[in-house]
Amino acid sequence: MTAAEFTYPDRELMTSGHLACQGCGAPIAMRHVLKVLGEDTVVVIVASCWTIICGPFPYSTLRVPVLHSAFETAGAAASGVRAALDMQCKHNTTVLAWAGDGGTFDIGLQSLSGAAERNEDIIYVCYDNEAYMNTGIQRSSATPEGAWTTTTPALSSKTTPKKNMVQILAAHKSPYVATASVAYPRDLMEKVAKAMSYRGTKFLHILSPCPPGWRTSSDESIEVARLATETNVFPLYEVYNGEDYRVTVEPRVRPVKDYLSRQGRFRHLTEQEIDLIQRRTDYEWRRLLHKSMMEPFQA
Repeated sequence: MTAAEFTYPDRELMTSGHLACQGCGAPIAMRHVLKVLGEDTVVVIVASCWTIICGPFPYSTLRVPVLHSAFETAGAAASGVRAALDMQCKHNTTVLAWAGDGGTFDIGLQSLSGAAERNEDIIYVCYDNEAYMNTGIQRSSATPEGAWTTTTPALSSKTTPKKNMVQILAAHKSPYVATASVAYPRDLMEKVAKAMSYRGTKFLHILSPCPPGWRTSSDESIEVARLATETNVFPLYEVYNGEDYRVTVEPRVRPVKDYLSRQGRFRHLTEQEIDLIQRRTDYEWRRLLHKSMMEPFQA
């Protein structure tokens, strides 16, 4: 599908009354994803902020069937729902697995890898707020290097880089893997539409700001998320069959300091530490351009 072929859906499958914090990116992500997927969708939500956001049974902010499951089971539970629907010949019903970074990068990686290896016909979305925000802002393997969390305080902040989930899924040769951001809704929805057009395991990694965890004002979420892409900290791209890389949004290439300085979780960083993050970001960006054949790679 080309950008010109995509039509912005008018339908809303998420109602008012959700229980997210002000400025949370997670409900924005869900709203846009469901607008594209449509009514014939079953959503599998594992333990995460979204377990709360959705609302307590029998109330729900989603106008589609929802299955709540255990933290580590998004890949396995979605596979089971897929099998049950196929036995009823409901092959066109979309199964959406929905998990945060803790349930994807850490606790749920095993079941996700199993589903991807079997190439289960599901769409898996990780909304990434870069820590265990629902239980007290503990560090996850999606937490970026240098970030403050309650388990990586300022004097001993995280020293390892963020795990690269897109590369892990690309290594499974999944038919479609992509990054997306709530700051670029059209790009996000176009990628959901592309994911629907493929059979097999599709994976979308959506950056989703968390004002309490990122130490930002609730009205800054979209601007901060946009800065993540403009500074190449979170580039927007897609991978087809683990081989074909395509950058979907050309960044303005601003310094990473513009992104880091807007968030209290990075306020303790020294100029030397910021320079190190800048050099690592530049290195990863050049590698991505090389993979997408946009320029030769030079370390």
